[in-house]
Amino acid sequence: MPLPVGPGSIEALPELDGVRITVGSKDFTEQNVLGYIIGFALSAAGAEVRDLTNIVGSNSLRDAQLLGQVDIAYDYTGTGWINYLGNENPVPGSDEQFAAVRDADLDENDMVWTAMAPLNNTYALVANPRTAAEKNIVTLSDYAALVAADPQAAATCVGTEFNVRQDGYPGMARKYGIDAAAVQKQIVQDALVYQVTADGTQCRFGSVAATDGRIPALNLKLLVDDRGFFPKYNAALVMRRDFAEAHPRVRTVLEPISALLTDEAMTQLNREVDIDGREPAEVARTWLIDRGFVTAS
Repeated sequence: MPLPVGPGSIEALPELDGVRITVGSKDFTEQNVLGYIIGFALSAAGAEVRDLTNIVGSNSLRDAQLLGQVDIAYDYTGTGWINYLGNENPVPGSDEQFAAVRDADLDENDMVWTAMAPLNNTYALVANPRTAAEKNIVTLSDYAALVAADPQAAATCVGTEFNVRQDGYPGMARKYGIDAAAVQKQIVQDALVYQVTADGTQCRFGSVAATDGRIPALNLKLLVDDRGFFPKYNAALVMRRDFAEAHPRVRTVLEPISALLTDEAMTQLNREVDIDGREPAEVARTWLIDRGFVTAS
């Protein structure tokens, strides 16, 4: 790992001394920060960490874990349940969704899910702040009503996956009675949705990840999912069963860290990267130091 750390409240553990552990993540800001948090924490505990963060796409990370190329990563309960396990309907409730994916993935694939964090990086829809104020849009039901009454005022930018996934726009439209054919919808790169929606010329609404730091930075208005459509996407540690059983102290080291990863904490970490221009590794290391888990060395 870059930027070395020493043990703080994380003790150097004989059980992890010199153990080679490969840490992975997907290729977006939050995942990179989470991957570095794992890596720095395990390095402080004495492990020899190999960095395989920034793997392109959920399925590629999953394959790397199944094949033993990645030992540990944070992933999301909704992704596990729907994308990896092939279920169509989410399980209501964060704890219930976690338990369902934990039990099924262990049984079917020998994959261990543990140490669920409070952060829920679910899909969401945001509104341009001026549009939200002028049209009094607070909830997704308000958005659906605006689509029906004035489709042009509800012009919406969506990412490629959100446009087609059943836990994205198609399912949301069914849940809220939106005529998808009436929506003035544009497909853009996920990273561009935030600024385009904030500008309010091309689009007035956009699909986002709920813990993205650009939402508060650009004053975008997160719409309330008043019918409870979007699945829970709590982050949790994922490991192969053989790795988890061989190295149980990995869970011991990381559980108290996961407990502090709230929506608010993760949004701030994401903002420091995407808005302030800091490196994900630096952001992760500083957060761990500030909370006493590790020390600078």
